[in-house]
Amino acid sequence: MGDALRRIGSIAKRVLLVELRIYESIGRAIVRRPVIPAGATGFGYHQPVRTILIVFIALSAVEIPIIDLIVHPWPVVRILFLVLGIWGLTWMIGLLCGFLTRPHAVGPAGIVVREGLELSIALPWDDIASVARSRVIDEPKSPRVSRNDERSVLSLRMQDETNIEIELERPVRVTLPGRHPKGGSHDIEAVRLWVDDPDAFLGAVRVSIP
Repeated sequence: MGDALRRIGSIAKRVLLVELRIYESIGRAIVRRPVIPAGATGFGYHQPVRTILIVFIALSAVEIPIIDLIVHPWPVVRILFLVLGIWGLTWMIGLLCGFLTRPHAVGPAGIVVREGLELSIALPWDDIASVARSRVIDEPKSPRVSRNDERSVLSLRMQDETNIEIELERPVRVTLPGRHPKGGSHDIEAVRLWVDDPDAFLGAVRVSIP
């Protein structure tokens, strides 16, 4: 019973965090204040999914008045669907804003790699051995953390692809959202990620690295 309650509490906390990040991301997008460390440069990673998200947002916006027209004779049902429809539309907009306002960052302190609303990992320059362009296409639903060339590799993919690899000097412990085996704590020796403009990203690395 105790484990079940802890699991429920953990899930509830995660859901609440994501919900708050949705509204925070919309606010940051409105005032144009992305989450970027002082002196660092942000790099987007949303290009492969941007069109899909925009299509879903448009469809959600069109769906609301159509469903409202259908259920108009039943006030309770109408209100319920309106609330759900507006919440769903807001959530999709917030998800897109999350990608826009929480980019990867390269600066004097190191590299911050991100994924959506939850994941943000700061990698100081002292922990980084090398940063290189390396395009990898993985099988769909491949695990985030895998063994590759005798190394533990964290892959932050977009549409199953990564195009930058950060090799670490030593194993670094990171905490991923959720529970094992997908979430929890992992010791990683390399990070693969997707960057929309890898050339600019590597240029910022060359300028920023001590």
